[in-house]
Amino acid sequence: MKTQNNNSAFLDYLRHFINDSDKHLEQSLTEIANHFKILSLKKNQFLVDENQVCRYFCYVESGILQHAILVDDEEKTTYLAMRNSVTSSLNSFLNTIPSRKSIKALVDCQLWVIDLESFNYLLANNQAFHQFYYNLIERQIILIDDYRIDLLTLTPEERYKKLLVTEPKLLQEVPLHYLASFLGISNRHMSRIRKNSH
Repeated sequence: MKTQNNNSAFLDYLRHFINDSDKHLEQSLTEIANHFKILSLKKNQFLVDENQVCRYFCYVESGILQHAILVDDEEKTTYLAMRNSVTSSLNSFLNTIPSRKSIKALVDCQLWVIDLESFNYLLANNQAFHQFYYNLIERQIILIDDYRIDLLTLTPEERYKKLLVTEPKLLQEVPLHYLASFLGISNRHMSRIRKNSH
């Protein structure tokens, strides 16, 4: 299992969610890193296909992962996982059930991944990982709640402008049609909004 290939970015990411007063923190972080392995995906390769079980919870060291569903044979982007974030088809991963969405590499990706057995072991036995996961999920719930409210209360132009402020990397790195789908805007409308915003 390849775990020591310059995992400093991953460990720094974990530290953001963990109380660093724990005197065993470095030991705990080393144990966490030793349970993850590197997985490289080429552009257009899938971390999980819709209706397959998601085998991994992962940290995105580099690249972009697109979460998508098919609606009437049209691909709809539900989420974009960027560098220095974690992601999974969580319900599928935790409950070993078919995923309702696919997760695909939009560009070449390098991921740190963990399987369910190791994930559950760390949750039960590594306090730092437990704290990391709790704080991560709490933050994600807040973000999802805000996103759902934004979809109902903001105009497409306002949603785009908010994205400019909160996620500028998305606008620089993600192709326009994926962003349009993520924001619930047609490609044509998205092009117009983008042109008017510059």
